[in-house]
Amino acid sequence: MTSKPAKKLAVLLASVVLSVASAAPAFAQSGGGGGGGPAGDGSDAATPTAASRPATSSTKAQRKAARKQARAKKNAELKQLESNGYQPSRNDPNYPQDIQNAQKKAGIGAAASQ
Repeated sequence: MTSKPAKKLAVLLASVVLSVASAAPAFAQSGGGGGGGPAGDGSDAATPTAASRPATSSTKAQRKAARKQARAKKNAELKQLESNGYQPSRNDPNYPQDIQNAQKKAGIGAAASQ
């Protein structure tokens, strides 16, 4: 007689797990704006996103150009430091002094330390 309530509990638990598992994909696919509302809200949120894509692509292009410019500046600074005696691949216990000396020679020490 004790096995009958255990079976009922197991069936109830299994049905709860299956119902939650089947509802999870429905929540994951509904709504694009993160509001958690009905699926109908997602179609309204998709229209402004599609309209703002040209602005997003120009913003991405600006960020890419800024990253490229910053990378070029850092590479030029590193080349200048290397030409003035800094060796980044060397395992030097006097690292801070080594780069500070190279910065002084290159004339970029004051800008880099502030």
